[in-house]
Amino acid sequence: MNISVEKIIIYGAVGFFLFIVFYIYIRKLKRESRVVGDKIKIAKEEGLHEPVSLHPVVDVNSCIKSGACILACPELDILGIINGKATVINASRCIGHGACFHACPTEAISLHIGTEKRGVDLPHLNQYFESNIKGIFIAGEMGGMGLIKNAVEQGRQAVDNLVKGIDKNKNTEYDLIIVGGGPAGISASLQAKKHGLKAITFEQDSLGGTVFTFPRAKIVMTSAMDLPLVGKIKLYETSKKELLDLWLTVLEKNKIEIYENKKVEKIISKKGEFEVVIKNGATYSTQKVLLAIGRRGSPSKLGIKGEDLQKVAYRLLEPELIKNSKIVVVGGGDSAIESTLLLMDENEVTLSYRKESFSRLKPKNNVKIKEAISKQKINIVLNSNVISIEEKTVHIKIEESNQNLILDNDLVYIFAGGKLPTQFLKNSGIMITRKFGEALLKHHK
Repeated sequence: MNISVEKIIIYGAVGFFLFIVFYIYIRKLKRESRVVGDKIKIAKEEGLHEPVSLHPVVDVNSCIKSGACILACPELDILGIINGKATVINASRCIGHGACFHACPTEAISLHIGTEKRGVDLPHLNQYFESNIKGIFIAGEMGGMGLIKNAVEQGRQAVDNLVKGIDKNKNTEYDLIIVGGGPAGISASLQAKKHGLKAITFEQDSLGGTVFTFPRAKIVMTSAMDLPLVGKIKLYETSKKELLDLWLTVLEKNKIEIYENKKVEKIISKKGEFEVVIKNGATYSTQKVLLAIGRRGSPSKLGIKGEDLQKVAYRLLEPELIKNSKIVVVGGGDSAIESTLLLMDENEVTLSYRKESFSRLKPKNNVKIKEAISKQKINIVLNSNVISIEEKTVHIKIEESNQNLILDNDLVYIFAGGKLPTQFLKNSGIMITRKFGEALLKHHK
């Protein structure tokens, strides 16, 4: 009888202990879910919950709540755990690192482009990065995968594939013309050199492509990348300058020149060969073309009087050299905010944005701009549009009050997005399809 009582006491104690552990676990789970739920609510209110490009999709039936995806993601609050399963919080902030995809132990995550309601235009590509036009290949952001590491890898792979179709007996000026001097274009240029191809690379702006348009202080989030003729380079957080210096050193060492400010206007197909026409009218013949042009295209303009003045720019270069100036920044995205933050300490800055509040800002930018506003470091004009630019002034219309502001001004920076190069692709004969939530990267189970 005594033994039975002892057993009852022991079993009861163990059971009570397990109950307490389970109770604490459930409470913790509910608390964490509530926190994530609140973040999702805020994300929806700020327009950050819906994805705009590449983003993770979680298979809740396979998810085991390891949290590996959250720890692996270099961004903030893209994913969270709710009711024991991973879920997306701020999908619009995802930039397609793919770290969550690789980290998940149960392969429950895939990367999708677009949603059921919002489509994303992408060119037709096969597994070799070749478009529907035989001989024209596409790598990097235009193909849907925009991360630097992915772009570098695709540039290399595309050249490895197209080199198999090069005929050394053909009488063209070049074996390969690469359009775009960003990560994919630089990687492709190096790989073309490795294969001994006669190649040339054109960039419509400056070396680095989209990366070069970042404000100088912007941190480029990336991971180890395998750069042709160099090997594996480990860069997890780096500045734009450090990344560009690396590329310049590598290109110089391998005697490769990227021809800047050479915008390709047209690609003409002629009996299995191509003529590439540059904006100034120069024409080059080639066997293969690799498009590494990204999705930014050309900067969108406001279409207003005075926009062609020399004091107007669409990207911020050398902000540390700009001092004691009266500046108007136009836009409400991360580029506009980051540029404003970089300029405000040494200049008098007015930020004009057409909407009543900012949305889809990165968390750090959101915090910093609110702090700058509270400390009155900038003059912010919401619900406004710049209607004309003069030599020494800028005219801004405030929509709600129908007032017109006339500001003394030295410089104007416009960040109104970019025009996708869709028409350029269509003119080259490349088929474009609108993808609605299609998986670009998934595990084959």
